[in-house]
Amino acid sequence: MILTVTLNTALDLTYRVPALTRRGSHRVDEVTERAGGKGLNVARVLATLGHEVTVTGFAGGATGGTVRTLLAESKGVRDALMPVAGSTRRTVAVVDESDGDTTQFNEPGPLITGDEWAAFLDSYESLLDGADAVALSGSLPRGLPVGAYATLIRQARANRVPVLLDTSGEPLRRGVAARPDLVKPNAEELAQLTGVREPERATLDARGKGARAVIASLGADGLLAATEEGTWRVAAPRRIRGNPTGAGDSLVAGLLSGLVEGIPWPSRLARATALSAATVLAPVAGEFDPALYAELLPRVEVTDHPDAP
Repeated sequence: MILTVTLNTALDLTYRVPALTRRGSHRVDEVTERAGGKGLNVARVLATLGHEVTVTGFAGGATGGTVRTLLAESKGVRDALMPVAGSTRRTVAVVDESDGDTTQFNEPGPLITGDEWAAFLDSYESLLDGADAVALSGSLPRGLPVGAYATLIRQARANRVPVLLDTSGEPLRRGVAARPDLVKPNAEELAQLTGVREPERATLDARGKGARAVIASLGADGLLAATEEGTWRVAAPRRIRGNPTGAGDSLVAGLLSGLVEGIPWPSRLARATALSAATVLAPVAGEFDPALYAELLPRVEVTDHPDAP
């Protein structure tokens, strides 16, 4: 079983409009409503790949109830979300159909109390008992300590469960110091973590801060992976235009599934890259276009990069 943790779950709303105009009034062509948050997106992709998945985190209020109702429609995903007094947030993605660009609006999450956090830690400990790997994804809701992810990483390591961290800012810095097995920063997150703008040096510096493997997402420049077994550059076959929301979560799902299946790093990176690209054509996060995935997978270029500084 793979466990995904989404401490700041969300109700994801996607609006599609013919064209997005600042200060204008818009007629929405299509509305999609999904249980969201990065870890829930990861879980749905993993389930589609055939893995048993459990999701945990917080869900509260009427919005949290809607999230859990919608999550029940996701085949292969077990709901272990914890109820809280505060209300789960909403996110709104507005897709401009004239150019495919997306504008995102994210509400703040609920205020988590000390008692709720303590109860979650107990539940998390029991869930780790049956886990093959765990993903810690997304922002922290209000009330949690900035080192919350570091605490969860240490618990996973104590239980000998491989752990992937996908967050940003100070939670990322604290989390890396707790020595996760994988971190997946984008270029800006990597620069903030290390103070270095040059990706190759920054990726190695991030490893030096504690992460066993760093998979840096560099946008159009693909991926740069630095691991204990080697360093690789990864390039997608072609640029895919569409809705990029959730592409990073599919990347995480590809990395985690490859870890659990024990496939070599180059194949793992190719899978993650193809899944990420194929997500851009999907209507909502947590899905990918199967035909595009099958087309791209054998064409992803993974190149040894032994001369990285």
